[in-house]
Amino acid sequence: MAARKKSAKLFRCPTCGMLVRAQDEDFPFCSDRCRKIDLGKWASGVYKISSPVLDPDVLEDLGGSGTDRGGSRDN
Repeated sequence: MAARKKSAKLFRCPTCGMLVRAQDEDFPFCSDRCRKIDLGKWASGVYKISSPVLDPDVLEDLGGSGTDRGGSRDN
């Protein structure tokens, strides 16, 4: 069986889509510019991490902060 050369895995820059190797200095981005563009999107709120709220204490707090389903409101 012939020995195969190890090929570097190629990825795409999440900002512009250019091919990037894991060994590159700015990985996973192709450049510092793309890295800063991505950071700016996080800072401005373009990206959001959402997941269901499973903590019962948090659910209780969220449930009591709005209007009541019966139409009354505590002031």
